Amino acid sequence: MNEDLKLWERIKAGDTLALKMLHERYYYQLYFYAQKSFHNEEGIDEAVSDCFIKLWTKRSEISIIRSVKSYLFLILRNNLIDIHRKKKGITHLEDLKYADFPDEETLVDLDQFAKLYQALEKLPEQRRRILELAVFESLSYAQIAEKLQISINTVKTQIGRAYRFLKEELDPKTIQLFLMIRTK
Repeated sequence: MNEDLKLWERIKAGDTLALKMLHERYYYQLYFYAQKSFHNEEGIDEAVSDCFIKLWTKRSEISIIRSVKSYLFLILRNNLIDIHRKKKGITHLEDLKYADFPDEETLVDLDQFAKLYQALEKLPEQRRRILELAVFESLSYAQIAEKLQISINTVKTQIGRAYRFLKEELDPKTIQLFLMIRTK
């Protein structure tokens, strides 16, 4: 029995810690899938959170034999279709254009993004903020120092420590993904 199915058995028995572990494992993958597939910032976070709520509240009615992950993606896809349907006033499913269930390659990509964001969340707040400004906003060390009212040396030190931490925390493919984000 794989790890997810063991967690599922614990969830069925009422273990909230197991639900939290499942949430930590798949939240970002589900979120990035929703963001990529439905291009709708509004309601995505709620739709993803609702997957875990549904899993919890209907745990005695649900039978998962093979893949908890696939079941979560199915719940999410249905949640997003419902949101889109309500927003657009669509009554027939045929009128709705929606993303296919993610293939294995997409799931691997989503998993790498999730691992990256989980690692970033482990960084101390100031270090993470400095790294985000450098990577996602392409600010120079001097601009970051000015914006945060700290010295340039502090910026350099914190970015160096952040990169060292990420290299220790992440596998090479995920580090490569991070570096690709940085260069865009």
